[in-house]
Amino acid sequence: MSQQEAIKIFDQTKIRTVWDSEKEKWYFSVIDVIAVLTDSVDARKYWNKLKQRLVEEGNETVTNCHQLKMTASDGKQRLTDVADIEQLLRLIQSIPSKKAEPLKRWLAEIGSQRIDQMIDPELTFQMAVEDYRRQGYSEKWIENRLKSIRTRKELTDEWERSGVHEKKDFAVLTNILTKAWSGMTTGEYKQFKGLTKENLRDNMNTLELALNTLAEAATTEISRNRNPKSLAESKQVAKSGGETAKLARLDIERKTGKSAISSMRASDYIRPIEDAEAKELKE
Repeated sequence: MSQQEAIKIFDQTKIRTVWDSEKEKWYFSVIDVIAVLTDSVDARKYWNKLKQRLVEEGNETVTNCHQLKMTASDGKQRLTDVADIEQLLRLIQSIPSKKAEPLKRWLAEIGSQRIDQMIDPELTFQMAVEDYRRQGYSEKWIENRLKSIRTRKELTDEWERSGVHEKKDFAVLTNILTKAWSGMTTGEYKQFKGLTKENLRDNMNTLELALNTLAEAATTEISRNRNPKSLAESKQVAKSGGETAKLARLDIERKTGKSAISSMRASDYIRPIEDAEAKELKE
């Protein structure tokens, strides 16, 4: 398990975090978050009492919390209770605080909107269009991105029809499909682009996006024809769909003489509209 400790700032207060690259999750120090919410002089004592009460109430969030080593105030590595974003959002509901809503928004900015990148949960297409335009994406790229969203939804619907319902199984199938066409799992692909919690598809160029969409569309059609009855059979279908896009990728690379997969991410070649306008004003 590859972990990287970092400090996040909320309301001028430091919150210790750890990024788990294997699980693709941020873990936050529960004590640090409670200190922010309660302004308690002894956040550890507050947490111990709250944890005891939640356990007595049968709250599963506390049961699922675990410990990781983080740098303490004395500079030493010590085990401390941590929680991922989803768990924190549940814990916040148990703590009366005027800072609860701002903290929720802060967590959302860090990554709660991407808890499960595999399912890609855009709220509405129009909201997505406006968001992408604001970030500086081209109209052509946005058009392709929306097509990929529809294709992804068709695929996840087909997986569910085939009996796949667990998020971890969606992730497994997506990794198989992605590796089949690109040679990398989604985690490896994100690492190749230097991404952490960012959405992989949002950082694909037009060609990469087209190949990924082809892989998912092919997987959907193959699944409808083969009608898999188990996860093992769906894995074979996902591999077949991915290999269809791999053939297209290899043909493109042969004709262009360069890789169809780029290490560049969106921030390398687009600039948010707000930044562009600000630069124009300065000039």
